[in-house]
Amino acid sequence: MLTAARNDMLTRVGPGTPMGELLRRYWHPIGGASQLDETPIKTIRLMCEDLVLYKDLSGTYGLVDRHCPHRRADLSYGWVEEQGIRCNYHGWKMNEHGKVIEQAWEDTNNPSGRGRENCDTKAYPVKECAGLLWAYMGPLPAPELPVWEAFKYENGWREVVLADIPCNWLQCQENSCDPVHFEWMHDNWGARLKGGDSNVAPKHLKVVFEDYDYGLIYRRVRENQPDNSKYWTVGRVALWPNGFYLGHHFEWRVPVDDENTLSVAWFFMRVPKGREPYVQKQVPTWISPIKDENGRWISSHVINQDIVAWVGQGVIADRTKENLRSSDIGISMMRQQFLNDMEAVAQGRDPKAVFRDPEAAKCVMLPDMYRTINTQGLTIEEIRKDRILGQRLDEFRHHVGQPPEVRQAFVDAMGL
Repeated sequence: MLTAARNDMLTRVGPGTPMGELLRRYWHPIGGASQLDETPIKTIRLMCEDLVLYKDLSGTYGLVDRHCPHRRADLSYGWVEEQGIRCNYHGWKMNEHGKVIEQAWEDTNNPSGRGRENCDTKAYPVKECAGLLWAYMGPLPAPELPVWEAFKYENGWREVVLADIPCNWLQCQENSCDPVHFEWMHDNWGARLKGGDSNVAPKHLKVVFEDYDYGLIYRRVRENQPDNSKYWTVGRVALWPNGFYLGHHFEWRVPVDDENTLSVAWFFMRVPKGREPYVQKQVPTWISPIKDENGRWISSHVINQDIVAWVGQGVIADRTKENLRSSDIGISMMRQQFLNDMEAVAQGRDPKAVFRDPEAAKCVMLPDMYRTINTQGLTIEEIRKDRILGQRLDEFRHHVGQPPEVRQAFVDAMGL
């Protein structure tokens, strides 16, 4: 159980808040690069800041204040040029560093350029990696963007799925260190949603949580699970500070503001043996709905089921009313690490899992239950026998709403 004050510290993410300052020390995925291919300007709200994300005609990404530094017009109605984004109100143009590089009237009537002094706008670095766009909103110099080993896996199909979640980011992230919910939410409840009426899922017999350089690892043993199961020998990673790695995909819970979260998921599936080499030309990005036509939360798919739990705790979960028990040790460890990290930032030190060494960040290995499959592949017959991958051949089980054209591209890649 937390005090109300501690709960505020862990959930509030605006500029100047302890958690907001901590999270600004990391790179965050903010969408798919393919989103800007047709429409090169996109409004985005991140950690209580209203911004515009754009890709100019030279291919450079920018993330700047949504409002022009001249008269505060909305830059999302502007346009991109060879360099930078231009405001539709008076023609001021800004580059990716927030520098005003053109002032249409002033440049004609005061060509000295002195009119640009003290006009810089807020801007944050953006990088593309693995089909995702990443933003860093903290103090410079920025740390290195870690390139996780899975991003370098070859011969695979990738897709990015986004969802807008109307609740605080922390209750989404705490799900990443809660293995027992798989038994009840995804297995027992999932079976009931399909017409079953018994609690027949294998029970959890043992759960262990471990501190790890890049987050927390949990390992679990369930009934009928062999001793050498990789769920126990390898485990899964609650990736620091707001991610989750499960071997076939990543999930991140990116704070929009105190009451809203952007769910970003990146999926990988290696094509069957015999279809290699395979090179994907573009990583598609799509948005998953979370409510049905009656306004009810959608519960048919795995992450949609998680969302039901997240939003059900309230816009910001009241942790003063919780009753944590032994299965929640990982959640307690996560909260304590966040509190330790906030103290480190307040003292001017780097928090956990910040990369400063470029070489170390080039390819970072994580515990991966599927590394052999991801790197060496399976035949189509072997894929069909795999409990998780076999389902993927038939349908996308994680998020509802996969567009038909994305499904067809997946089918083509797999040779189905």
